[in-house]
Amino acid sequence: MGVLRKMLLCIWVLLAVAACSNAGVQPGVSTPAAQTDERVAISVSGAFALFPIVTLWTEAYTKLHPGVTFDIQAGGAGKGMTDMLTGAADIAMLSREARQPELDEGAFLVPVTIDAVVGTLNADNPLLEQLLARGITPEEAGKIWLSGEITTWGALLGTENTENIHVYTRSDSAGAAEMWAKFAGGTAQEELLGTAVNADPGLAEAVRQDRLGVGYNNIGFAYDPETGLPIDGLQLIPIDLNANGQIDPEESFYGERDQLTQAIADQIYPFPPARVLYLVTKGEPSPAIRDFYRWVLTDGQALVAEAGYVALTPERLQEALVLIGEE
Repeated sequence: MGVLRKMLLCIWVLLAVAACSNAGVQPGVSTPAAQTDERVAISVSGAFALFPIVTLWTEAYTKLHPGVTFDIQAGGAGKGMTDMLTGAADIAMLSREARQPELDEGAFLVPVTIDAVVGTLNADNPLLEQLLARGITPEEAGKIWLSGEITTWGALLGTENTENIHVYTRSDSAGAAEMWAKFAGGTAQEELLGTAVNADPGLAEAVRQDRLGVGYNNIGFAYDPETGLPIDGLQLIPIDLNANGQIDPEESFYGERDQLTQAIADQIYPFPPARVLYLVTKGEPSPAIRDFYRWVLTDGQALVAEAGYVALTPERLQEALVLIGEE
């Protein structure tokens, strides 16, 4: 197993334990130094989607810059934005677009990578073979998570099966939930139906423990970082992109994480639930944070693919560098 995969697996396990225990850890409060050659502590809070790659980035960056330390806490995109805007964190990890009130308060967004949200099923679902062969359309997802028109597996598959679909969603303010709502035809997380579960690892575990459960997760919590396969007990719900009632070969790219990320890079997998991920400060970043951003957008991109994310286009990376004052 590669060193990067080992690190990602450790990150996943730690987050899963924290989510299942509902342990709340507040991000540290720090004041970055004015000069990058001084010792500086930077606190980061927010989206589970970004937590694995930001952890890898900060560990690599600290090895190059021992005077810079990071305190990173995952608690959902909404919490990260609140922490950053109130001064409880220096950087927010954001897995959705910023809202106008956040921009009005000074949120300064820098795009850093791309990932996606995927629908999940219990691997022991009695109708798994039919579900994987058929998939779902965005409209059907809307009837499950938004309107509640589809409540049984038979209603989804057009059979006589009367077993109820057990729907799960996120309880914390999450970019993943907003992306899934938009994919299903809604606009906001609050529209989603289902049993609400805290955190990305918690939602994955809820579906793993319920043979009739369905949910959604960021890629990093749907696939095993060691093997690149769906985590034990989960299967991914394929999207019927052309709505022809079956998953065609060109729509079948969920067996391995790298297949899915390539489909996202090729813009075959839809946006949303794929999306750009951002790091956010209140106002323009300090010199220390700007230096970290510069590294993330250049040398740090070497970690993106193996960590299960999708790189921004060279043009978007250049735009981001210009945004932070790099020509």
